[in-house]
Amino acid sequence: MARIAGVLYLIYIILTASSTFIPQNILAQEGLFRIRNAMELISTAFFLSTAWALYVLLKPVHNNLALLFVLLNLVGVAVESICVLIHYAALLPIHGDEYLKGLSREQLQSLSMMMLNINGNVVLVLFYGLWLFPLGYLVFKSGFLPKILGILLIADGVSLLICFFQLWFFPDYEKMTYPLYPIMFVAEFGLSL
Repeated sequence: MARIAGVLYLIYIILTASSTFIPQNILAQEGLFRIRNAMELISTAFFLSTAWALYVLLKPVHNNLALLFVLLNLVGVAVESICVLIHYAALLPIHGDEYLKGLSREQLQSLSMMMLNINGNVVLVLFYGLWLFPLGYLVFKSGFLPKILGILLIADGVSLLICFFQLWFFPDYEKMTYPLYPIMFVAEFGLSL
């Protein structure tokens, strides 16, 4: 089960990282835009599958805490999926279906841009950070996974909560959280390995 969880998590990390390199330009590269959205939705399915596999692996340590991290993960996956669908809906005004004929081209483009600018990262970061606390604790207590990995996952959760507060209260100062990225990478890539 640990190997299955690791493979699922590694696929999630690769898909998520790969999708960030695809430009989100609807007008110039609609095909790439569709691929990016599909990759994001597929990656969320892998992330939820990872949480299930980790639940099966760690529920003998503490069933309720294992269930808690799955529920927190599920909320994050739901929010991310809704945001991807809203971004995908930005295609509707661009193609100008019959019911949109009363709007000018500028209004349609503005509507499309508004959909693209709806960003659930603030909410995502909160729930994706919170799930790491019970997960890190269970990894630490498991006895069959390295304790340092549990500590790193909890540090990753703290880092993501700091990112949440930065995004919520200081959205223009994203650079202040850049030093936390190595902690997040080491913890999550370490878990997948």
